[in-house]
Amino acid sequence: MGATLNCRGPIPFGATGRRAFLQTGLAGFASLSLPGILKLQQAKAAAGNANSEKKAVIMVWQPGGLSHVDSYDPKPEAGSDYSGPFKPIATKVNGLRFTELMPKQAALADKMVVLRSMRLTAGGHPAGSMQLLTGDPDTRDKPKPKYPDWMAVTNYMLAQKGPRQNPLPAYVGINPPLEYNGPAYLGDTYSPFVLSGDPNAPTFTVPNIGLTDADEVNRIGRRSTLRQKLDTLDRSFDHARELGALDDFESQAMGLLTSPQTKIAFDLNREPARVRDRYGRNAWGQQLLLARRLVEAGVDVLTTSLSGPLCGRVNNWDDHAVNHHVFDAMKFRSPVYDQAVSALIEDIYARGLDKRVLVVVTGEFGRTPKINYAASTGAGDASAPAGTSQPGRDHWPRGFSNIWAGGGIETGRFIGATDKRGEDSIERVSWAGDFLATIYHHLGIGYAKTFIKDFNGRPTPIVDHGKAIPELTS
Repeated sequence: MGATLNCRGPIPFGATGRRAFLQTGLAGFASLSLPGILKLQQAKAAAGNANSEKKAVIMVWQPGGLSHVDSYDPKPEAGSDYSGPFKPIATKVNGLRFTELMPKQAALADKMVVLRSMRLTAGGHPAGSMQLLTGDPDTRDKPKPKYPDWMAVTNYMLAQKGPRQNPLPAYVGINPPLEYNGPAYLGDTYSPFVLSGDPNAPTFTVPNIGLTDADEVNRIGRRSTLRQKLDTLDRSFDHARELGALDDFESQAMGLLTSPQTKIAFDLNREPARVRDRYGRNAWGQQLLLARRLVEAGVDVLTTSLSGPLCGRVNNWDDHAVNHHVFDAMKFRSPVYDQAVSALIEDIYARGLDKRVLVVVTGEFGRTPKINYAASTGAGDASAPAGTSQPGRDHWPRGFSNIWAGGGIETGRFIGATDKRGEDSIERVSWAGDFLATIYHHLGIGYAKTFIKDFNGRPTPIVDHGKAIPELTS
């Protein structure tokens, strides 16, 4: 579950029982490899420059890719082969229009920036995700990432600063996007603390957080065999250094297990009913509410993926005609999406988090502006019976939109433009390196001078090509 609890990979917590946590989570500590330990103590010079004020990022991920022309970049004059059925509506920003599917976000467009000119070169889900989240220029779909994503890099950089004082993990994923990205050569130590499941479900809990039973806490302590494991290592190693790293791990783990602060942060029942209603009593609404609670409590990086049944039949935004009737899919998911995202943005400002917390909402690309038709492969939400011809939009990296809020940025505007059909970014084109540099800039990470050693020991830049987008920096 990331740097704090499981060093062999993320553990989903939504449905994990107490026994499984004790056996798997703490066993992960016991089996921590020496290279994993030493990584925590590598040269702090790699950490780069950091602002004294703690910053945080919430990334809301749309797996499969949102249709930009059906949301933030409508093209009503493009003709029926392109524009789709949704009418454009005015927003609170002069000259900025959304489609009618986004009324709540249109009403608070003055609290966001719409970047309409993102562009990538990869057309597949794996390669597109890896380009945007890691900066990998490869256009091929690979089975695993070559470079670490920005979330794992940030987690690594934070670890170089020394023991974490907050008992909450630095990096948390609520049903996070993990299919095509990850920590790569940094190792699973820097994966997220993962919460899985539906936070709106009455049975949703995070087991073993904030334990108060003294006997149980003592039993957990006795199960940890880290010291014994280290005593078997070759005496030529610097044990003080290794043990110091493990002290950090153990203190973070025990803090997460025993601190009342952690139990409070994860407890959505502490929110007033009206607030939970405002986000939406559904998985997406409660995911974003929990995201706000966690960054407010001190989590630095929070990722959450808007996937599952609320997307439609195939559980994502991949609106090929064989998967979904693209327009039915947009109508199906947009009310829930619009409500949840607008509530999150409202709260970031209402609660005074808008300087510290940057909110980014994006997918790995957009959808083809030109509508196509194919036979459905199955009936379900937003999909006609198998064999029925229905409209769809395919993958489109050449021009798409994402939205930004908070982070101390000047809001109430839009950046860039696509052409009259929404096919190509033509003004203020932004690439993956610019996207990453903007996030790192907010987090106080000197992206232009920061290098991390890869598997072969070669110093590798965290941003190879790209600069922070001026309008999205403070």
